[in-house]
Amino acid sequence: MPYKREIFEKAQEILDKRRNQAEAKNTAVMMMFENTEPLYREYKNEMIASVKEAVKAIDMSPDKAAEFVEKQKIRNLAAQQNVKKLLEKHGLPEDYLEVKYFCPLCEDTGVTGTRLCTCHIELLKDLAYEEAGKKSPLKICTFEDFKLSYYSDKAESSYDISPRERMADILEFCRQYAEDFDRRAPSVLMTGQTGLGKTHLSLAIAGKVIEKGYSVLYNSAQNFFRELQNERFGKSGSSAFENMMLECDLLVIDDLGAEFSTSFTVSALYNIVNTRINTGLPTIISTNLNLTEIENQYSNRISSRFIGEYSHLIFEGKDIRQMRKEEE
Repeated sequence: MPYKREIFEKAQEILDKRRNQAEAKNTAVMMMFENTEPLYREYKNEMIASVKEAVKAIDMSPDKAAEFVEKQKIRNLAAQQNVKKLLEKHGLPEDYLEVKYFCPLCEDTGVTGTRLCTCHIELLKDLAYEEAGKKSPLKICTFEDFKLSYYSDKAESSYDISPRERMADILEFCRQYAEDFDRRAPSVLMTGQTGLGKTHLSLAIAGKVIEKGYSVLYNSAQNFFRELQNERFGKSGSSAFENMMLECDLLVIDDLGAEFSTSFTVSALYNIVNTRINTGLPTIISTNLNLTEIENQYSNRISSRFIGEYSHLIFEGKDIRQMRKEEE
């Protein structure tokens, strides 16, 4: 996935900071041990001296060089064994004097061989998702503050159960969805009129999924499409944001249908929905539109994928936002 220069620079700053902190801590540990055990300095200097001596083999004949290097190697190993005994004497682990890097694989350089280390790749992803979701109100909504009391406990004529019972079932579904979430989780379509809790529950799911360590990209459909359009027709030539939408563990698109509909938004939505279905990645979409309205505004290709591939949650009740205003 391509990233903006600023993302790479920030990642490098974090890697440098990790490495500097690890090495500074190691220096402090060695100094402390040296003060506790004076013999450590002698053995440490012996190891350093043996390495310096081994360099002299460059100017020797092959036979003499091999013999000389082997001698220095034995000398170095003997010093290492003496240090090991000192550590045992003080009840310390063998790796006590080694640098404890955040990533032992690349030693916090971000590179293994000629490739980016997995820690560097994950860091780039985290920074990119963080930047993409800066405007997301993920901390606002939780399952705990979702109030079923706002929904009527009287069944309407067209349904066998009351809005409160239906919403209790939906709340439990969303709780369980977040609890059991992995990258194979089903996609979810939340439909219903405005102010019924679709955004609240999709945010509550997103928050819990993030706590579990998965990557989540959340925003309104309007903001997503605007960012995609800027990226597609901008000068950068990057497709980083689109790739994030296609590859994140959970994509949450809020308020679908509120955006200005164009051939671009229809095409972009189809690509996102279809690609994530094909790769088995879950998406949560909330909208005030019903399935017929979705088909009319977008296409039969999109509505059919919602019907065939998404779990459909139908929200019922009266506008909670309006009820809260009346209480104030």
